[in-house]
Amino acid sequence: MLKKIGLLMLVMFLCVSVLPAQKQQAFELKSPDGSITLQITAGEKLLWSLQFKGQQIIEPSVISMQLQNGEILGEKVKVASVKTANINSQFNALFYKRAVVQDVCNQLTLNCTKDWGVIFRVYNDASAYRFFTKRKGEIIIKNEEANFNFSADHKAFIPIQWDYRDGQKFNTSFESLYREIPLSQFPRDSVAFLPLLVDAGPCKVEIIEADLEDYPGLNMDLNATGKGLKGVFAPYPLESQPKQWHWLNFIPTQRADYIAKTTGSRSFPWRAVIIADQDTDLLNCDIVQKLASPCRLTDVSWIKPGQVAWDWWNDWNISHVDFKAGINTETYKYFIDFAAANNIPYILLDAGWTKDGDLTQCIPVLNLKELVAYGEQKNVGLVLWALWYHILTQKDKAFPWFEQMGIKGLKIDFIDRDDQLAVASTFEIAQLAAQHHLMVDYHGVFKPAGIQRTYPNVVGNEGVKGMENVKWANEDVPRYDVTLPFIRNVAGPMDYTPGAMRNANRANFRPINSMPMSQGTRCHQLAMYVVYEVPLQMLSDNPTVYMQEQECTNFITKIPVMYDETVPLDGQVAEYVAIARKKGETWYIGAMSNWTPRDLTLDCSFLGAGEYTAAIFQDGVNADRDATDYKKVTRKLSAADKLTIHLAPGGGWAAILEKL
Repeated sequence: MLKKIGLLMLVMFLCVSVLPAQKQQAFELKSPDGSITLQITAGEKLLWSLQFKGQQIIEPSVISMQLQNGEILGEKVKVASVKTANINSQFNALFYKRAVVQDVCNQLTLNCTKDWGVIFRVYNDASAYRFFTKRKGEIIIKNEEANFNFSADHKAFIPIQWDYRDGQKFNTSFESLYREIPLSQFPRDSVAFLPLLVDAGPCKVEIIEADLEDYPGLNMDLNATGKGLKGVFAPYPLESQPKQWHWLNFIPTQRADYIAKTTGSRSFPWRAVIIADQDTDLLNCDIVQKLASPCRLTDVSWIKPGQVAWDWWNDWNISHVDFKAGINTETYKYFIDFAAANNIPYILLDAGWTKDGDLTQCIPVLNLKELVAYGEQKNVGLVLWALWYHILTQKDKAFPWFEQMGIKGLKIDFIDRDDQLAVASTFEIAQLAAQHHLMVDYHGVFKPAGIQRTYPNVVGNEGVKGMENVKWANEDVPRYDVTLPFIRNVAGPMDYTPGAMRNANRANFRPINSMPMSQGTRCHQLAMYVVYEVPLQMLSDNPTVYMQEQECTNFITKIPVMYDETVPLDGQVAEYVAIARKKGETWYIGAMSNWTPRDLTLDCSFLGAGEYTAAIFQDGVNADRDATDYKKVTRKLSAADKLTIHLAPGGGWAAILEKL
């Protein structure tokens, strides 16, 4: 109560002290623990800035929304009223890295004249703001100004868009490695997608957005300061046409001179900055969950996350069978048998199952009805791949058909846009899918920004340069692998598609499409199942090789896809990561390294009371030469123990700890 009164008095004092001038008003908001200070100035411009432990991190930065009629929300600002709040609540999270999320922050709302305003929040690990409008009818947003003026030319981890579809800047797969460069070296004529990380010296700063709905996604470009970033948005698509790329894409052929056309009374997406004192703080951040719209489904009992036996990455390359492997009924029965034998709840039928793009027709050699029935006998459900364009044009017919057939979910691919219509479609599809009891895994898509809380039937999301890329590219994948947990996975579910059983060291790796291998060790792959978060987790290799490597398969299939608790153990962005997660009474630990071998000491005090039996998979003594080399050991552990582990180049370490 005293904190609330103090906050209110501070805001009132700052307002009253400048009201006679009627030109500029200043406000200050602190995090509950006092470590982060948000300062706001409202006058000719609306500016915000951030300090962390007394040090300037974000210098005064202009924010505004420009309407098509010429009005700018954020210029010549007149604050009509101010409201403060101390939020201290919690909610049950669904299919997430913890069961309960604590939502604690201080909030300041500026209600401005002409029916608009801004809400600011400060958490102990983040700050965020969002615009809102209270107007009748429709408004058109010409542009939004979102600036992040850093205090120095810091090094950043920047995912630059590069693979433009049809030569258009705002048509991309959102798959890029991180360019580790100073902000001033941001490539000209390029944009970066979020999340994006800046090493601001005393802390790491991650820019992210949340509650993105019916509005274009926030991308980044270098701003006029040369050491700061500004928001960039895809223009509103007036016309779009299906065009053949690798697959059929839905490409805008004409864009407007504005970014959004929307209802006049609404809240806009949150722009958030995460501030991490230690790199490991990024592994435990819940800001997107906290800022997302709550669940809109009244019944979620039918949503069953789990692991999936996947066909495409391994090119349907099963062997030692009496039929021709491929996209046919016999092959998928084999996949179902494998899934059933290993308690894997789903198989995925990827590209190639439909006839002439009709989502209700299968190719002649595939009997979908027979496969669904066969899977039901063995408690294995089917998930189907589909193009976004075909979903858009056929969903009203196809979704009831999928439900009638007994299909459990859809992998929807090649969205490749984050303009307003593309973003809105992901919510519309999720809502319709929920009505027909279908889970959704979005691919070829922008980062998640809260939809997984609003529609928890969205159980997967790409927006990452996943393991599929090793089929055709020779890049530094292990470094990327140990960067993702600190950046991309903070945004939400990440369908990276791990599980390779053909593993290679740096010297021996080469891209092979039909018999692909992974970079790094076997245990590097096993650890991904603990480190990476996604409720619908793939087993990317083929059943034949998994059966040949049954010991590893048994380990993988024991790892959950959602947890009750998460504890970061150690890590440094782009270098290594170690994390523990708990489900029930069992703990799961995963650790991964880039190409640098290293030794880590893990403190087991998180275990609490009692003893545990640990089944440990560690890099073999020759893993630096043969990346498939691993060793399984069993030992007892308690909270008093400290684990010393060795990670080979591109190495990993994973364990399941069961309470005695």
